[in-house]
Amino acid sequence: MAYLEALKAYTRFDYTDPKGRWTRPVWRRGAGPAVIIVHEMPGLHPLVIRFADRVAAAGMTVFLPSLFGEPGRPVSSGYALREMLTAICIRREFNVWSTDRSSPIVDWLRALAAQVHVECGGKGVGAVGMCFTGNFALAMMTEPSVVAPVLSQPSMPIPGGSPRRGAGMGVTPAEVACAKRRFSEEDLTMIGQRFHGDPFVPGARFDTFKREFGERFEAIEIEAKDALPDSRMAAHSVLTLHLVDDDPDGPTKKAEERVIDFFRQRTGA
Repeated sequence: MAYLEALKAYTRFDYTDPKGRWTRPVWRRGAGPAVIIVHEMPGLHPLVIRFADRVAAAGMTVFLPSLFGEPGRPVSSGYALREMLTAICIRREFNVWSTDRSSPIVDWLRALAAQVHVECGGKGVGAVGMCFTGNFALAMMTEPSVVAPVLSQPSMPIPGGSPRRGAGMGVTPAEVACAKRRFSEEDLTMIGQRFHGDPFVPGARFDTFKREFGERFEAIEIEAKDALPDSRMAAHSVLTLHLVDDDPDGPTKKAEERVIDFFRQRTGA
């Protein structure tokens, strides 16, 4: 229960998708149009919550679903390894290998987006996925309410083994086609962000996004030297673990500000 102190400013509810396949806890805070923040590996940790606090302070209602891990628990190497292995080996709602298929749990996220848009209003819903969930925000575009997708260090499919996986987007051709159509017809865009040299997000993956979406894909690529030093891993988590929070003019802080401003503009906050 001590971990949940990190979420004490939030209200929890449980959400079940209309098909009744999955029920997950969701934490909510703020007022204004909705933004769904899908946490990274290993779970809904305090630095994800810090980012959500800032989105809420900017005039939006943030929704924090917990898809794996222990909500509020800080990151550690052992905790991250355990959750990663569990997600790969056991949980059928996640797909970590295919280059052209999204994870089944995205259906649940799309349904959540539709509901919170009705509740919160505005022009639409913002969505950000991080790391393991990075490509979820793009796959969510088949839900008409989602208007501001952000892919923060999208790490699936897991690179390695073949160049095709390193360049893969982890979404279906139908989801790509839907996003392209909506970007054109509704004058929408998406943001992707990564650190140069991140082995989990190869440059080839961003090359694919740039080729497929052209000017509709805003790439924020940051030099690894501008990341907050972390002995546990190389520069990876743009909005959380490797954000340099005390440098307002630094590249990571500018990336955070850009994402929040993107949400505000697109949702009508």
